[in-house]
Amino acid sequence: MPPTPPPRDLVRPAAVVNEEIRTLVVRAGGWLYGETRQRYEVLVAEWTVAVAAERVRGDVVKAA
Repeated sequence: MPPTPPPRDLVRPAAVVNEEIRTLVVRAGGWLYGETRQRYEVLVAEWTVAVAAERVRGDVVKAA
């Protein structure tokens, strides 16, 4: 039995989180230090959860 994903209202779509990651990296010029690196790591963890939740729900996930 697959794990139960978090409720939809608690998980942002992976595409939204991915776009935030891309924007962060572009603004940082590709160099992630200090608070920027910490924010990146939080976003990647959030994206991982979002992708897993979408897969469990059967949503289509398009690779970045």
